Amino acid sequence: MATTAAATAGSAGAGWAAWTFLNGQARVAREVIPHRTDNAPNGDGLYRPDGSGPERIRPGVVADLHLMVFGDSTAAGLGAEVADETPGVQLTRMLARETDRTVRLSTKAIVGATSRGLSGQVDAMLVAGPPPDIAVILIGANDITAVNHVRPSAKRLGAAVRRLVEVDANVVVGTCPDLGVVTAIPQPLRTVLRQWGFQLARAQAHEVRAAGGRPVPLADLLAREFLAAPDRMFSADHYHPSAAGYLLAAETLLPEVLASIGEWGSAPLPDPPEVSEFAENNRVLARIGRAVGRPLRPRRHIDEPVLREQTGPTA
Repeated sequence: MATTAAATAGSAGAGWAAWTFLNGQARVAREVIPHRTDNAPNGDGLYRPDGSGPERIRPGVVADLHLMVFGDSTAAGLGAEVADETPGVQLTRMLARETDRTVRLSTKAIVGATSRGLSGQVDAMLVAGPPPDIAVILIGANDITAVNHVRPSAKRLGAAVRRLVEVDANVVVGTCPDLGVVTAIPQPLRTVLRQWGFQLARAQAHEVRAAGGRPVPLADLLAREFLAAPDRMFSADHYHPSAAGYLLAAETLLPEVLASIGEWGSAPLPDPPEVSEFAENNRVLARIGRAVGRPLRPRRHIDEPVLREQTGPTA
């Protein structure tokens, strides 16, 4: 019995040490990751197949296609220095060129938004005018850093997709990105956030499909490039993508956007790669898990208090 009591006490002490350590890392992350309140460059307007635009929308000017972007600051393009570098503008120019049509871009995305804000963005769209032909949603990183639970977050996204589908919009969703590529976040917190992000991305994909949308697994598709060239793929804040990062995201979304309006053709859509590798992060997490006598997993009773007070980066 004495041995059991000693083991229990040791396990409790180790668990407290791990909790304290992760709390310290969360404080470091809050200091390193920028809490930005500025707005992304706005590139809304009309774009033509010849590459011209944006043209201001005037009465009587009708676009062949209307693309609307919803979500957080990555959807808005925070980190881009000029409007042409934002994912919305880059995707719109590609769409105009590929379809040989004029395309209107409207951005409803809000810096710092989580899935809780999507319903308000859809409300704003419905009040402003007719629904878009294509709706692109990028959301998820702030749900992870703000510790919004996975299932409710995914269901809120599904509800937004369903509302857009009901008004005949074709919906493409870039699911939660891989926060493990943000090396400014210390280990093992980075791996905890990464695993939560993977869980959210899977849940988002399920809800998006069930609601009639098209999910695109951005974590799987972009992580390798961001890990290979962080200086090129990240902006000066080391958290939001750069022009090159947003270009890659737009290129990744384009096939599903074209397919959603019947413009992809008969060729099969590109297959997503295998899930992003994170062996290095797992090794770090495994070492700490061995030190405390049990594996560390993103469970609520360990990890949620670590980030509860965190306002989260504007992603």
